[in-house]
Amino acid sequence: MRVGVPREIKPNEHRVGLPPTAVREYVAHGHEVLVESRAGEGAGYADQDYERAGARVLADAAGVFSGAQLIVKVKEPQAQEWARLTPDHILFTYLHLAPDPAQTEGLLASGCAAIAYETVTDRAGGLPLLAPMSEVAGRIAVFSAGETLLKHNGGMGLLLSGVPGVRPARICVLGGGVVGMNAARMAAGRCGDRRRADRRGRSAQAGPPRASGADEAGLGAGGRFHRPRGLFRNLATHHPC
Repeated sequence: MRVGVPREIKPNEHRVGLPPTAVREYVAHGHEVLVESRAGEGAGYADQDYERAGARVLADAAGVFSGAQLIVKVKEPQAQEWARLTPDHILFTYLHLAPDPAQTEGLLASGCAAIAYETVTDRAGGLPLLAPMSEVAGRIAVFSAGETLLKHNGGMGLLLSGVPGVRPARICVLGGGVVGMNAARMAAGRCGDRRRADRRGRSAQAGPPRASGADEAGLGAGGRFHRPRGLFRNLATHHPC
């Protein structure tokens, strides 16, 4: 199969569909890989890295789309990319179609077979391609909250971790999924008072992180669960920063 990796053109998107290590695997299994020039630049990969891995680097996206059968991207295709898709293409990327009817219509009109990363399900019912992005989102959330709380960003001038003589922030994480769990673990490493509540009515207060493995059914290493006296009362008592 001929696999194409175009450069991402959505604003502020710097990732790339395949790193050189993945290209090497495709080539080792007998596939041909076409990579648009500078596709990996934002992620720290030069064209030469892809060439050493066995890919053929092309000057533009038009060459990649016209020469490839499987298109591997990161973000949903933009309008100019819909025009390059044909019934001969398989598109593999994050799509997030629900809030984007124009993209849905564009993909339908192209006739391509579009597979969304976020809908790929394993035998246990998990979402193996969505979970890593959710982990990243949960961990970034705590840093984003800290930035938002800074005075020059319009916040109340609160430091999440506190300093000697100043209490740390209190953090409430809503939801106990992959995003919520990772946000809670990050908060546990930075603040003294943090609480997570999910829609099942469970609440957990994090203890100090330990070197041993985390309990995936709970908040994590050192976490302990109890049933709150009403979810909203719990949230009001342990409010977000």
